[in-house]
Amino acid sequence: MLGIADYWAFVAAVLVFLMLPGPGTFALLTSTGQGGFRAGAAATFGLIAGDQVLMWLAALGVAAVLQANPTLFKLLQYAGAAYLVWIGIRLAVARPGGTQLIAIRAERYFRQAFLITLLNPKAIVFYMAFFPLFIDPATHRGALTFAAMAVSIALLTLAYCLLLAAFAHAVAARVRAHRKAAQWLERSAGVFLVGFGIKLAQ
Repeated sequence: MLGIADYWAFVAAVLVFLMLPGPGTFALLTSTGQGGFRAGAAATFGLIAGDQVLMWLAALGVAAVLQANPTLFKLLQYAGAAYLVWIGIRLAVARPGGTQLIAIRAERYFRQAFLITLLNPKAIVFYMAFFPLFIDPATHRGALTFAAMAVSIALLTLAYCLLLAAFAHAVAARVRAHRKAAQWLERSAGVFLVGFGIKLAQ
């Protein structure tokens, strides 16, 4: 599909990463807790905007490698698979209680969520590793392929984050009440990512 090697595997991987708690998730939950659903929606659009900037910066780098050296692009694909495995192992062995809520000031939900995403140094590295895993060099269509990936990620993020914002108070209460269950889910996601990275490297 438009140069994406396995679109539904791509969608599944994006959903897994959306479900993992990170700075963006906690910015969204904090915003919703302070200002209700509208604040959560504003933070959602801030997260999407920040992601789009980082995605296109990463896409420019990936496209340059693909055009200049197909062999190097293949190595980049293997590096991306290894990166997924590394993230998965870290999640699987992480100690509980490692994440903290982020302080968000009222009336600045979009801007602060945008900056939290944009200033995350790991995000652009992640996209540089993530994109090559799902690009088919034989059917790649340049900017159109990256645009299809970027739009898909934006729509999935919008749907997931608005749903999370709508139930933010209940979600936060359950996570606090069931820390062992939350830790189990995080470790399960880690195992999934390890297997996913190994499969993509084959």
